[in-house]
Amino acid sequence: MIIREIQKEDNPQIAQVIRQVFIDDNYPKIGTAFADTQLDFMFEAYDKERAIYFVIENNGKIVGGAGVSQLENSNENTCELQKMYFLHEARGKGFGLQMIEKCLEKATDFGYEKCYLETLPEMLVAQKLYQKLGFEYLCEPMGATGHSSCPVWMIKGLG
Repeated sequence: MIIREIQKEDNPQIAQVIRQVFIDDNYPKIGTAFADTQLDFMFEAYDKERAIYFVIENNGKIVGGAGVSQLENSNENTCELQKMYFLHEARGKGFGLQMIEKCLEKATDFGYEKCYLETLPEMLVAQKLYQKLGFEYLCEPMGATGHSSCPVWMIKGLG
């Protein structure tokens, strides 16, 4: 399995991966990434300054991904760790750690001061990983991501 930057031809596969995770794990479909309009155009959504999205490829098949971009509706120099989802076959192999580290490295390169994320309460394994990497819980959301069903907010200082 390799981690690489998203390419335009990856759009259908990564959209299917993210939707499949929500279906397989029975996560809420409304107020989450599942309902984001950019899901079918991930390459284009991250084809801008200070943004990047990575995918995990296994023998030509996309099995996961994650990215960083400026936190929406925020004037702070803060990025958001976004759309980090892996199919079951890619979990428990250390890719989450590698993916977050790659994203944080790029966020630092882009000059962001902080990295924010939102997640679901059920994603306890992910939360433990975020904490291990220095993310701390917040009492309220930042920006305006539209993810009303993600009531767990975390932040980490960069640099």
